[in-house]
Amino acid sequence: MLSQQDLKQIKEKGISEEKLNGQLESFKTGFPFLKLEAAAGVGKGIIAPTDEEREQYVKAWNDYKAEGKKIVKFVPASGAASRMFKDMFAFLDADYDVPTTDFEKNFFENIKKFAFREALCDKCKENEGKKIMQLIAEGNYKAVVANMLKPEGLNYGQLPKGLLLFHNYEDGPRTPMEEHLVEAALYASSNGEANVHFTVSHDHLELFKAKVAEKASKYEEKFGVKYNISFSEQKPSTDTVAANADNTPFRNDDGTMLFRPGGHGALIENLNEIDADVVFIKNIDNVVPDRLKDETVTYKQLIAGVLVTLQKQAFDYLRLLDSGEYNHSDLEEIIRFVQRDLCCRKSDIKELEDADLVIYLREKLNRPMRVCGMVKNVGEPGGGPFLTYNQDGTVSLQILESSQIDKTNEEYKRMFTEGTHFNPVDLVCAVKDYKGNAFNLPDFVDKTTGFISSKSKSGKELKALELPGLWNGAMSDWNTIFVEVPLATFNPVKTVNDLLRDQHQ
Repeated sequence: MLSQQDLKQIKEKGISEEKLNGQLESFKTGFPFLKLEAAAGVGKGIIAPTDEEREQYVKAWNDYKAEGKKIVKFVPASGAASRMFKDMFAFLDADYDVPTTDFEKNFFENIKKFAFREALCDKCKENEGKKIMQLIAEGNYKAVVANMLKPEGLNYGQLPKGLLLFHNYEDGPRTPMEEHLVEAALYASSNGEANVHFTVSHDHLELFKAKVAEKASKYEEKFGVKYNISFSEQKPSTDTVAANADNTPFRNDDGTMLFRPGGHGALIENLNEIDADVVFIKNIDNVVPDRLKDETVTYKQLIAGVLVTLQKQAFDYLRLLDSGEYNHSDLEEIIRFVQRDLCCRKSDIKELEDADLVIYLREKLNRPMRVCGMVKNVGEPGGGPFLTYNQDGTVSLQILESSQIDKTNEEYKRMFTEGTHFNPVDLVCAVKDYKGNAFNLPDFVDKTTGFISSKSKSGKELKALELPGLWNGAMSDWNTIFVEVPLATFNPVKTVNDLLRDQHQ
């Protein structure tokens, strides 16, 4: 039973009583596992373009850009970098003072290679009166790490990944935020403008704005573009209530209900407010230095070319259906397009009368479209591409997380472990319909998907609820196309030592 205080609390957050009760019900029922047909692979849902096709798709993208369409680069950037430094926080708290684990040894042996080395050296000198190498020489390793992580130093333990120094250049080191500005100029600009949108946490908004104000003009001059850079925060209305073991609301010490951010799936609301014809989505930490950008740019243009090529075909078919001037042969051609090119199949489609068939085809053609890059599976944790049964009985391509798959089903477990490809979060999206109107993206979310995990607060266990993931359930009812892209386009930074890999040097 909700108290007056509870009702006031959810009203202030923009959450309805119905929505809250739905979340509490999800804790009781859990989320159903998805029914799988197969893991996607090349020739089975994943396109592997030939060199000739690649050139055609890149040309299609550049032709599309020349039409003056609005393109936006959308970068989820709200994550704090604290997990990147988990091992170094552990070193600070350890009962030994010299590097002992392989991770710690690797960090200190290569400390000169980090792009933030000079800034860290300055902080060490300011706070300790000694440079990094002097502190190391006298065995004061922990002072170096403290100056990297703590607020009085670089504060890297609390800053977002987007504002850390990742890559070295002759004219000074760059943050991932800057690398995304460079990428936007190279493949996502049109009419001499590059639109970039960062989703950030409230605590970091002003820091991002300050860094953009400091750096944007440098890249405008370098690439001859004008940047339009915007920011948004996850909406409080997308927060989810935490629950106790008995599925009642978990309460803070002051009696209020505890709400937590609803995971990256909440960003479908932010994406829905972007005015654009085409939106690129890529994680903040998946960037490389300029010397390796050519391949990234080529394949970004390629997947965008696939998108606009298929979108044009879908639009042409929708206009044909609108005209009423089609015959059964035309409908069969559209069926082939939906099944072969959009990878959406319906087993009983031959049983539909033409009138019902037109309704079905219109529904499947007139929805948002995304093309997702897929890399060869090299054992990274995360989601993968599958052919999955939907609620309406159709089979289509979906990106699934391991928690959405029933591991007690041996066949499904084998599909997951033997899958040939992995999702590197490399998406390009078309979010307007054939009449130029923006889709309302929350209408295409599969609300029966989500994640429940165990967390704790103030020493007490709680259940946390995550909304359908942005590229999982939040885009479940989109037209989805998978394209194989090279592993070189996937270079995430999960730990600080990942910055020592050749791709980040």
